[in-house]
Amino acid sequence: MSAEDHDEILMASRVRRRADAGVAANARLTASNAAILLVLLAAEGVTILRVRELLTPHVFIGMVLVPPVLLKVASTGWRFARYYRGAPAYRRKGAPPLLLRLLGPAAGILTVVLLASGVGLLLVGPSWLPLLLKVHKASFVLRFGAMTIHVLGHLGEVFRLAPRDWLRRTRRDVTGAAPRQWLIAASLVAGGMLGFLLLSHVGHWLATRPGG
Repeated sequence: MSAEDHDEILMASRVRRRADAGVAANARLTASNAAILLVLLAAEGVTILRVRELLTPHVFIGMVLVPPVLLKVASTGWRFARYYRGAPAYRRKGAPPLLLRLLGPAAGILTVVLLASGVGLLLVGPSWLPLLLKVHKASFVLRFGAMTIHVLGHLGEVFRLAPRDWLRRTRRDVTGAAPRQWLIAASLVAGGMLGFLLLSHVGHWLATRPGG
């Protein structure tokens, strides 16, 4: 083997390792963010049980969810696009089972509709409230079924990958742990700011809601 051939093999190996590290980084970001979303969604679910009495925390947690959900859509959308565009590293990782591939986009769209309609309920005029309230409730019901299957299908992966950027013995296995942590933290801060910003609209919604 010539020196040039040896250098080409080393270069190809470095490129492959770098690409595989990018796939692993995306998976860690998605899993860490998903773990936080599970906690927030569980808290939001508690407020639904008595939403009239717990409307203020319901709204606040819902607004906190918005940036992490958008981050989740971005990270999974990136993997989706890279896989179907034929990126070798993402092809080597493979795709989720067919059912999860079909449910993933549906769950994502329903989540965006649910959150967007929730924000809309706080901001639009009284004439739009009945329609948005129906959309909000319908998207919740449809999303609940899709997300139950989606979460159960990915739960093992989330528990396996989510801690790796946060544990000293594994965080250095894939570069970029700190930027990923800061990105998640920034999404939560942005969500908290959005929540405090829109809490002032809760009273207005209570005064103008259908039947109120």
